[in-house]
Amino acid sequence: MKQEKLRCGIAGFGKMGRLRAHYISQRSDVELVGVYDLDDVSHNPHVGDFYFVKSFKELLSLKLDAIFICSFNDVNAKYSIESLNSGIHVFCEKPPARNSIELLSVIQVEKKTNLVLQYGFNHREHYSIIEAKKIITSGDLGKLLWIRGIYGKAGSIDYDSNWRNFKKYAGGGILIDQGIHMLDLYRHLTGLEFEVVDGLLTKSYWQTEVEDNAFITLRSGEIVATLHSSANQWRHKFLLEMHFQEGYLVLDGILSESRSYAPETLVIGKREFEDISFAMGKPAETKTWYEYDDSWKREIEFFFNAIKSGNTKKLSSSSDALKVMQLIENIYSKSGFYNE
Repeated sequence: MKQEKLRCGIAGFGKMGRLRAHYISQRSDVELVGVYDLDDVSHNPHVGDFYFVKSFKELLSLKLDAIFICSFNDVNAKYSIESLNSGIHVFCEKPPARNSIELLSVIQVEKKTNLVLQYGFNHREHYSIIEAKKIITSGDLGKLLWIRGIYGKAGSIDYDSNWRNFKKYAGGGILIDQGIHMLDLYRHLTGLEFEVVDGLLTKSYWQTEVEDNAFITLRSGEIVATLHSSANQWRHKFLLEMHFQEGYLVLDGILSESRSYAPETLVIGKREFEDISFAMGKPAETKTWYEYDDSWKREIEFFFNAIKSGNTKKLSSSSDALKVMQLIENIYSKSGFYNE
């Protein structure tokens, strides 16, 4: 018996919506039956031949099995709730909401259903991250000592006018937009929960109402983690360093659609200071370059497989999303940035 295709819709057809549509269209078991966007993009030659609806309500009326929510942050929770209440499985981009209160409302509805709710933390599915996770889990490098991360954007001529820099739409600035990925990786790679020691947010350059730099210190027991997320790095930069008793991991660069954060590499170093004449300061290293990024494809595959199998284990669950959102809120609170 031929299995019917899953009927899928997309809410929000900007960069992320189009990216999701590209990978959905590659699957033979899914049919993209409708797209909704605030703007009329149906005549844009770069969009593709999709059926555009005029409202989110109309999108939900198309008897969808699944929906991808790729909208502004201010409607992520609202759209997720309405979709779940309509019996539709939900894949929502990060951040899951503007704050944890909005997200808790989604989780309350999720608990009443038997539906899949997954969030788009695609960095987890990069091959360098997957390999780093395996090494950490193996215990070969011993106990984790500390973490240091940098995630920076080049900015653009119209950066300050982008919707992500309006608090009512985004909920915050560079931290909730980009730094959230690094904070999620800290939790994902280590399995640890972190408390906020200090958070300093600034508007160093861009004249917006949200932060363009976040300088953060976290702690989990004796382990200290720092993060600098910046919108005036003037180049795209991703760097994650993790140091252990027996060596270190350095994730330098990460592949993206623009490849402006490339190359993506993983350095594995082994502690070596026994011979102070020759080996000190020159540890043995191996470096791997990654040429392909299947993270978008992999997380979509996980989502649809979970729907078809009834698997309740999520790649990036609402619990994961809530904990990283609470961490971000604690940073905002500690900094006092939005109380000034």
